[in-house]
Order: sequence, then structure tokens, then C-alpha cells
Amino acid sequence: MTIENKYLDLFITATEKAAYGASLLLGKGDKNAADKGAVDKMRNELNRIEMHGTVVIGEGEMDEAPMLYIGEKVGLQTGPNLDIALDPLEGTNFVAKNLPNAFSVLAVAEKGNLLSAPDTYMEKIAIGSELPKNLLDLDNSVEKNINLLAEAKNVKPKDLTACLLKRDRHKKIISSLKQMNVKIQFISDGDVSGVITVIDKKSPVDIYLGVGGGPEGVLAAAALACFGGQMQTRLVLDASEEKRAKNLGIIDVKKKYNIDDMIKGDVMFCASGVTDGDLVDGIKDKGETYLASTYALHRNTNTCKKITNIHKK
Repeated sequence: MTIENKYLDLFITATEKAAYGASLLLGKGDKNAADKGAVDKMRNELNRIEMHGTVVIGEGEMDEAPMLYIGEKVGLQTGPNLDIALDPLEGTNFVAKNLPNAFSVLAVAEKGNLLSAPDTYMEKIAIGSELPKNLLDLDNSVEKNINLLAEAKNVKPKDLTACLLKRDRHKKIISSLKQMNVKIQFISDGDVSGVITVIDKKSPVDIYLGVGGGPEGVLAAAALACFGGQMQTRLVLDASEEKRAKNLGIIDVKKKYNIDDMIKGDVMFCASGVTDGDLVDGIKDKGETYLASTYALHRNTNTCKKITNIHKK
């Protein structure tokens, strides 16, 4: 089944309005207010859409209102049954400090076709398209994965660039990459955009690896699914988180997920800039109007576009 293409414009509007809501708090030092600004605008737009929508990846549990919580029903409750993964503001700190690469993002699939990942950590490894299937594995050493990728690309490890979050937990990975002379592109936050760099033709990044957020992993997988990229993930859970994961329907908590396990069937992906970034430009205030830029994908129609829309305030 294909999600009707008319829905793409509606979801673009939802992320663009959310991006604008967050932009009103740029540089104010209040990440929670910026997040709420994005959440309120996104919820309002989603509730205008003719759909039976369910948030399967959101900003928290049901008792954490006003967030768009896991299990929340959105839309007019007419039309198709759709599952939605969303992050109204990816990069709350970036907005609070007026730094690049903050955006609003969501992914949409038919009911039951998105992995409902809990808000926990997730191991990730991602590469671009046109490579041998199942090339890399989380259980391989960093050295083995780098050598496999270099061989598949017919280059030396020193010719590869890896992207990962700059975190203490990645010291061992960083040490291995440096020993192999692999170039490293660090990001400080927001690993949705980090993963997407592996499919961006303008980016030097060949591989993304490390531990980041679970919800962000599913959102990134939605984008990679539209391009034929590869990704493998595994949840990182303590005892209480294992219980939460099982409540969400995850039976095997140690399972390795490939893209086809996380994203089934058709999917739409929209990311709208709050601040200027690698993906798209941020909100531009024009007085009575504002410009919003979005990176939009639709798997079944092979849609990939970067667009800028004008909205009235």
C-alpha cells in the first residue's frame, strides 16, 4: 500500500509550523520552552489532517503532557490509519543557544509498520546505498567493519570518514578509528542528521556508528529506507527499560534490527530547519511572513526534495 502523496504536503506543514514555534525561542536559553513551542504547533497541525493517527515514537509517556506522547491519537479520526514517529524539536540545546542544525522531524507509515522504540539508548551503524547487502554487523569489531566497508568501496581505511557523537562512551571506537587513520566527523547532538549524512551526496561521511537515542534511530532509518541505505541497530537497556520495551511489544530485547525490521512498507519523512544546518536552512523571519525549508522524502513515489515555503504568522 502507498500513502497518498497529498499527505506529504500536510506533514511538511506540520514540521514547518513546529520549526517556527521553536524559532520564537532562539537564543533564549530555555530549551524546554523551545520544545513546547514546537510541540504545540505540531500537534495543532497534525490534528487538522484527515487520518486516524497514532504517535508510536514521541516525546515521552502519557503522563508527561504537554508532550506528544507515545500512544497519543492525532488527526481528525477519519481517513487512513497511520503511525507517526516524531521529534518536534531535534536539538533543543541548539535552539536555546542559537546554534546550527536544529530541526523538526517526523516519519509516517501505515499502522503497524514503524518500530515503536522506547526512549532509551540504541547502538547504531549506518552506511549509504549501492553497497553489498548486510555488509556490516554490530557484533563485528570496529576494525572489521571499517575494512569491510573500505573493501566494498575499493578504497583504503584512511580514505573513509566516520561520523559519531562526541561522547565519553565512544572512546574505544574513537581510538580504533584513529589507529586505522579513518577521518572522524564529530557531532555534538542530534544524531538523526548525523545518520542521514551517509546518504547525502554532498557529505564526505561514509559510515555512522556509536550509541545514540532509540527514537532518533527509527526516524533516521525512515530516511535511509527512502534511499536504499543500510542501518543496523540494537537497543541498550537496563532492567527497568527492558520492562518498558516489552510493554511496547518488543519481545527480544537483544535483537539486532535492520531497516526492514524498523520500517515496513511505504514511509514519508520530513525534516524542517529551525536554525541553518547541513540538511536545510532554518526559519527566516520576513515580518508578516516567514520562510521555512524542508527536506522531504516519500519512499513509494521516489520523492526526494528540498523546498522552501512561505507562511503567514
